[in-house]
This record gives sequence, C-alpha cells and structure tokens, in this order.
Amino acid sequence: MATGPRYRHQGRHGLPTAHADEPGGWPGGDDLRDSAAGVGVLDADLRYRFANPAFCRITGESEAGLVGRRPSPAAEQYLGTPTGLPDEVLADGVPRTRVTGPGGRCHTTCLRLENEGTVTGLMCVVAESSAPRPEEELARADARLAAADEAVERIGTSLDEGGTCRELAEFLGSWISEAASVALLPPPLKRGAPPPRRPSAAMMCRVAGSGAVDLLTDGERLRPRAESAAARAVESGLPAAEYDAAGHSAVLAVPLTRPPDGGGPGGQVMGVALLARTGAAFTGHDITVARHAARRAAVGVAHAREFATEQRRSVELQRALLAEPGKPHPNLRFATRYLPAGSSNIVGGDWCETVRLHYGRTLLVMGDVMGHGVEAAVEMNTYRSMLRDVAAADLPPHRVLRQLDIAISETMARPATCLLARVDPARGLGSFSSAGHLPPVVFAADGHAELVDVPAGPPLGTGVGGYELVTRSLTPDDTLLLYTDGLVERRGEDIDDSLRRLIRVRMPCTASVDEMVEAVVRELDAEHAEDDVALLAARIRRRRPHSADQRPFQDGRR
Repeated sequence: MATGPRYRHQGRHGLPTAHADEPGGWPGGDDLRDSAAGVGVLDADLRYRFANPAFCRITGESEAGLVGRRPSPAAEQYLGTPTGLPDEVLADGVPRTRVTGPGGRCHTTCLRLENEGTVTGLMCVVAESSAPRPEEELARADARLAAADEAVERIGTSLDEGGTCRELAEFLGSWISEAASVALLPPPLKRGAPPPRRPSAAMMCRVAGSGAVDLLTDGERLRPRAESAAARAVESGLPAAEYDAAGHSAVLAVPLTRPPDGGGPGGQVMGVALLARTGAAFTGHDITVARHAARRAAVGVAHAREFATEQRRSVELQRALLAEPGKPHPNLRFATRYLPAGSSNIVGGDWCETVRLHYGRTLLVMGDVMGHGVEAAVEMNTYRSMLRDVAAADLPPHRVLRQLDIAISETMARPATCLLARVDPARGLGSFSSAGHLPPVVFAADGHAELVDVPAGPPLGTGVGGYELVTRSLTPDDTLLLYTDGLVERRGEDIDDSLRRLIRVRMPCTASVDEMVEAVVRELDAEHAEDDVALLAARIRRRRPHSADQRPFQDGRR
C-alpha cells in the first residue's frame, strides 16, 4: 500500500490504493500479514486477492489456493453474501461495520478500494470481540453458579479432612480438568503449635487424587510445570497456571487458605490443589470455579481439624474420669474397659465405679448418662461424686439408688441409667438393683453365661423411685460382668436377641478377668459398636488355706 500523504486517510467514498490491480496478489499484503485482526482483500468481482493468517483462522478459509477464489460458505458468516454487505459497500463506497460470525463473536468492517477513481475491490477487516456478548456473559455466570451449587453439595459433606480432599479432587476432575490432586500441610504435632511461617509445597503431602493423575507425575513435561505452579501458588496465596504449548497441556495450582473462622488467623495456606489437562489452557472461568471449590474445601479441612482436636480433648477427659475408678477390696479381682463409639471417638456418658464398703464388701457401679460430648462426661462425674457420698452410708443398693435419684432430680443433670452390685466375698453373696439398666451377666466355672434377673426401675433423675433388690450367690469360680447398652444393642435388632448373643459367649475356665473382658469385646465386635461401650468384670478372690504356722492359737497354745 502506498504511504504518501494522499493515501493515509480514507475518503468518503472509499480507501485510495496504488497499483491494486497488479497480478500476483495484493501489494500491501506484507504490511498486514502479522496483524492480529483478520484482513482480507477482494477484487471488484469479489474474488480473493489477499488474506492474512488471522483472517484464515477466524473465517476458516484455507490459505492454499486462496487468490482468485470466491469466499466459502463458512467465510460468508463473517463477510456476508455477495448481495449483502460487500455489494452495498461496492455500490456506494460507504464503509460499514456489522456484527458477524457464530454467536456474534466478531465485528466485520468493509471498505471500498479505489485507484484513481476506479473501484478495485474491497478490504474486509474481521476483529474478534474482546468483550463477551451479554448472552455469553449470562451463560458463563449460569455455569459458575451451577458449579458453585454443585461444589456446596459435594465438598465438605463430613468432618473428615481426607474425605473433603477426595471430594475436592473428584469435583475438579469432573468439571474443569482431566486430573486433580490435593496436598495438605500436616497438622501441628503439638497442640496449639502455630503453623509454619513460610509454608512450601515441599512440606505438603498428597492426600487425594482423581482422574489421570499420571499427567502430574510426567517427569519430562508436566511435572516440572506442576511443581513450579504449586510453589508459586503456595508462596503468593493465589492461583498459578502453566501452559506447555509444545505438548498442548495445561497445569493450574490453587491454594487452600485457612478461613478466618477456621481455628486460626485467615489467609494462611494449608494446602494446594493441582489440576492438569491436555488441550486448551485454563481460562478465567476455570480459575474462578477452582478457587471457589478450594475455598469450600479449606473450610471443611479447617473444621475437620478443629473437630478432631475437640474429639481428642473429649476422649482424654473421658478416659481421665473413667480410668481411675476406686479400688475394691483386695478380696476382689476386677477389670474395666471403655470403648468410644465407632471410629469417631466421640466421648459419651458411660462410666463405672467401685466403692469399698465395711466388712470387706465392694459396691460395683455401671452407669450411662444420656447423650454424648463433654457435657455428658461432666455430668457423669457429677453422678460419680454423688454416688460416692450416698454409698458411704452403707445402704443396700436399692436404697442407694433411691437416695441418688432424689439428689439428682433436684439438679438440672440429664437422666441416667445405673446398675449397682454389692459383692460380699465373705458370705458369697451378690446384691443387685437397677435404675433402667441392662441386667448383669454371671459366667460360671464351666464358661456358660447366665443373665441375673434384676427388675429395672426408672432412670435416675426422674424422682419417681421404686427400685427393687435382688440377691444371688457368687463363688470364686463365678465372674460377674456389668456393661452398658453399647455392648449388645445393634440397629434393627430386638434387645432380647442382643442379650442372647451375649450369653452365648463361652469362656475358658482358666481365663482371668482381663482375658474375659477382652474375649467379650472380641466376640461381640464391640470395637465397631454404634454406641459407647463400658465393661466391668469382677471375681471373688479365692482364699488361701492357712498353713499350720498361721492357724490361730487354741487354749493359749499352738
């Protein structure tokens, strides 16, 4: 194209050109070949004289054999039909701009070319719109809302940090990537210890993955880019993307940052999600979806860790309260065991106690405060303290329950079931009374079990009273077992069937009380019970026969 002053500006009726009719293409093509906008030049018969690579890319025209060819049907979406936009501009020379292309993504401007008053053709400039159309923006917003809604449904469904990370990886893998992995900083080893001041990706451990995770471990291409993106994301606290143009693969790293209400100061990086896919690079829409999902997962992980900390504290409190029941008289062997419900270690109100009485007798106690958590454990301790005070009066078990029921009913404590067993080794007797608790079991010398029929009165704390006393013989060959309902109760099973499962357990006659407790736990699968389990086993210690030297004097002589 000529560069003199006469040719720099478009006139009212067209753009002047010089030598535009020379054979072999269009003389100004070299100046426009690298233009980002698509530029095509047609002669007066609407045949191509020139088209730059951007024009061919946008319109779908083939560069091979382009000169002398008419626009293809695909290109007419951008240029218009010969009787449309090109014909109008050729006729009056007035430049026109139209919205063109599929979905209106482009703007096409046509200008008439002239040479010394002779119309030589058209220049068509096709520019891709940088601003999305309203309908496109609305569609993207709808897609982001749909992704956000699904993220809320799928991520953070439990108080388990590993499960939350798996949900994040699966969500990202199904929405915007072919592979996704999540790595976390390990929680502090000491309670209350601050997180690292400058965390790095190298400190993190992968806890979840989804899809073709081998994309992220490809040592030749994606792995270095993934490591670089992860390092930048952890350091800056912002998403970081990498694109391998040669391999047509993309990597995106999104940090998981602790929320302000997640158990510590906000903004601290606690993990990173790595995404990979082949083909196109990650777009702004993809990054927005990934950031929202990562924030959701970070909240879930922070809550899971806070919950785990509270679990540990609750279990430590429960075990501290339960681990040191009072010691019985030496004439009684006993063993206890406490198992929190399932794998969650949520502490409950199950407890046991032993109280020394006069004349070598021992009061065995098994109780269950309704509910779980620290509150139930604290109220359990209230029951234990009150019971010790009442039992000090050396009343029969049914009267102990009556006095305890009256005392508890005057407080705001939760109701509780309770079973008392007073063991008198000297007389070989056991006296029982129950406040809504399951009956005890006696294992005989031959290993067979028998339920002790103890009428169950109202739970403690109701103030109703009405407890009965049952007495039976106990020998040094008998083992008494007290337990809470978590040992036998199973969902969907009648309680009578549950108790029959217990009494079908057979014990070897040589088993110690500790071995019997372990056997009951194993046979009834108490490790996987749905409720807390507490057990107390007791056996009268057999008296040693006196030797001749230890016999008392008779008539003042040996």
